[in-house]
Amino acid sequence: MAPNSPLHALAAVLTAVVAITGAVEARWYGGGAAVTSIVSEQVYASLFLHKDDAACPARGFYTYASFVRAAARFPRFGATGCADARKREVAAFLAQISHETTGGWATAPDGPYAWGLCYKEEISPQSSYCDDTNKQWPCYPGKSYHGRGPIQLSWNFNYGPAGQALGFDGLRNPEVVANCSDTAFQTALWFWMTPRESKPSCHQVMVGEYRPGPADIAANRTAGFGLVTNIVNGGLECNRTGDARVNSRIGFYRRYCQVIGVDVGPNLDCEHQQPF
Repeated sequence: MAPNSPLHALAAVLTAVVAITGAVEARWYGGGAAVTSIVSEQVYASLFLHKDDAACPARGFYTYASFVRAAARFPRFGATGCADARKREVAAFLAQISHETTGGWATAPDGPYAWGLCYKEEISPQSSYCDDTNKQWPCYPGKSYHGRGPIQLSWNFNYGPAGQALGFDGLRNPEVVANCSDTAFQTALWFWMTPRESKPSCHQVMVGEYRPGPADIAANRTAGFGLVTNIVNGGLECNRTGDARVNSRIGFYRRYCQVIGVDVGPNLDCEHQQPF
């Protein structure tokens, strides 16, 4: 294309429009420019087609604005590595929280992977998820630490440090995770970005910063979406054949990568990985 041709001028105008739109969107939602450049509000709506249906208990809760504001608190999310790595990370995060909150089923309208973000709280929890052996993050009397928010944050030893990092009392007021959409998304991103004990963070895995040690190599914990599943719920889902929950996570991830425009990368499942 010639530098001074009409097509060149049109391309320059379109590029400027896209840049201005992204900047306006980021300013309107309070930051998170890296995320808005990958998932616009229109794309977000296309990923979560049924989150606001009457059948979904979380209808109206998981707004795009809340997602972007939460992402702005974690500036490396969706902004680390090459363009494909950034897209895969966002797709992987959205896929994991979609499985955790899905309201879909095999023959659901638009398919089972169009029903993410349908729930904001665990239905009929079987316990209060209190580990009373944990003295650093002691349970508060009468409080339940069951799954809440996009990542279904669970247990006192997660609510405590999440609240400390984000500025709320996770032990005395865990209910805020299901009552405030900004806080809900922030807890999911806190979990995503934070390494713990022998586990890397999901972020480190998806952007190529994970460096397996001897124990990881022996356990076949290889980088990829499957290792993220291992971090999230490996004790129940990994090192087993054909787990339906793992396949659900992969299904969401494949769909989101297709919509966002990136390949899925290697090692999608954790079938042959030992849990952490």
